[in-house]
Amino acid sequence: MHERYSERRAAEIRELDGLRLEINEAKRIGTIILDRPPLNIVSYQARDQLRVLIEELGRDPRVGVIVIRGANGVYTSGGDVRGFLSVPRDGMSNLAWNIAAPERCPKPVICAMEKYAFGVGLELALACDFRIATRDTLLALPEATIGMIPGSGGSQRVVRLVGLTRAKDMVLLGRRIPAAEAHQWGLITEVVENGEALNQTIESYAARLNGMSPLVLSTLKRVLDSAEDASLPAGFEIEGQAYEKLRDSADYKEGVEAFFEKRKANYTGK
Repeated sequence: MHERYSERRAAEIRELDGLRLEINEAKRIGTIILDRPPLNIVSYQARDQLRVLIEELGRDPRVGVIVIRGANGVYTSGGDVRGFLSVPRDGMSNLAWNIAAPERCPKPVICAMEKYAFGVGLELALACDFRIATRDTLLALPEATIGMIPGSGGSQRVVRLVGLTRAKDMVLLGRRIPAAEAHQWGLITEVVENGEALNQTIESYAARLNGMSPLVLSTLKRVLDSAEDASLPAGFEIEGQAYEKLRDSADYKEGVEAFFEKRKANYTGK
């Protein structure tokens, strides 16, 4: 029976639909590339494949940091709107689960945005831990302009990140937000110049994250994400229990010893 399940999972990503996967073992970076020229639209099938790829990269010992980006200097203009019309009823009520895969992933996930970050592309980015955009990038959830609403978690995440007033300004109008304004709002982590500056910034983030304890990063990511929905006392309890769990870890001992010995720590994730 288990062979049937493993075959089914393998079949999901045997032929990627507008996606590519690259792994740089030396830098411990796994990169998922949206690659459907010219604007890298995301198909219905690709949403499920994105989830599976992120889950598998989360288990891959060669990878410490995951990057999601687009090919040929463009992140994505959004989903395959025409193709969605043929999806059966109730086939798209749980899209937010697939697109939330970066948030569930135990490893840090960086989204690199260039030119366009529209629709499901922005929703995917909002589920990531770090969002880095080039200066000419535009961000939008334009679904209202074509008679629909965001369906992959976008409306909920935007409200939590920027507040109701700005969310309505952006989503009800389907407004395109320039990267600088999005950074001011708190929608993105950093704005960089175009081209090579984006690659250098990604590698800088990845190098710093890969130099830290994987156990700490996965634990802290869960603590921070839970803070959004937990009461303050519950948040204190979650943080305290996580702190206590880490206190007996080999990585904590190594971190303390490295600090006092003035050397680089060698973390193992244990």
